[in-house]
Amino acid sequence: MFLDIATIDLEAGHGGAGCVSTRKEKWVPRGGPDGGNGGAGGSVWFVADDAMSTLLDFRYRRHYKAAKGQQGGAQRRSGADGQDIILKVPCGTSVLREDGETLGDLTEAGQRLLVVRGGKGGKGNWAFRNPRNQTPMHAQPGREGEVLKVRLELKLIADIGLVGEPNAGKSTLLSVITAARPKVADYPFTTLVPNLGIVDLGDFASCTLADIPGLIEGAAEGKGLGHEFLRHVERTRALLLLVDPTFESPARTLDMLRDELARHGGRLVDLPFAVVVTKSDLQDEAARQEALNEATAWGRQNRAAEVLSISAVANLGLTELKHLMRRLHGTTTAGDTNA
Repeated sequence: MFLDIATIDLEAGHGGAGCVSTRKEKWVPRGGPDGGNGGAGGSVWFVADDAMSTLLDFRYRRHYKAAKGQQGGAQRRSGADGQDIILKVPCGTSVLREDGETLGDLTEAGQRLLVVRGGKGGKGNWAFRNPRNQTPMHAQPGREGEVLKVRLELKLIADIGLVGEPNAGKSTLLSVITAARPKVADYPFTTLVPNLGIVDLGDFASCTLADIPGLIEGAAEGKGLGHEFLRHVERTRALLLLVDPTFESPARTLDMLRDELARHGGRLVDLPFAVVVTKSDLQDEAARQEALNEATAWGRQNRAAEVLSISAVANLGLTELKHLMRRLHGTTTAGDTNA
């Protein structure tokens, strides 16, 4: 199962109380304070783990509480610190407060983020001695640990994102040019979760491709699934807008896709993008050229990097598509003269 959003409650441990104690030792003529400090409460950390791909673990457990610090002891013994909690999350996870403020982004394996800090331990009466009060008989209680509700959002880390309507050919393309095996069928909404694949661009270059569920008109108002998953292409360098010309006008489809990207907000509408007209094997030459001309005209008006016509099933135009992806990815070789 794939889960990309989770809300959990975090509670750091309370600090341990300081100790009130006086020395009682044989052959020591004068006693005195010797109470130690309490230990610090445990904190809650997040750490990025590249072996994870979903937030599913947080579906079944929603509350995490770190251990409290131990009380100080006699003979100036400090209490033990409470044990920290370390929660592993997939690379690409954002940690946010309830109000939407981002506490941190965990994008690299091993990256750590302190989210709630344990309470400080209280001071024992040894720490309060002074010339005027040589035998203090009070100590501090430990401070409470921080408590916070956080929202975890997983955003896949990919170089190029595929955006298009349901059945535009995104999953088919991903399955042909990568080793990924997304569900492919001849009905809409076959993709229910995002998929990743790695494209071999040649000369030891590669890029990661992200396929998300299809966008439909009104997605910003909650229709369909695509808008819910657009966060997964927020980190990409560029987008490929896929259009199925056998379904409707390429220009109308592209207008809708750009509008939904703008409604989503963030940086998506400002990313470099190219237009890919799919399923060219299903049209005769005249219809194929007409669709390509319409998409090209739209691309010029909207500053698309390039417009291509391909067929993933018939393996048409895929070499040119990889060259395009190389340019969008920012990788060039001597053999790629168009870069």
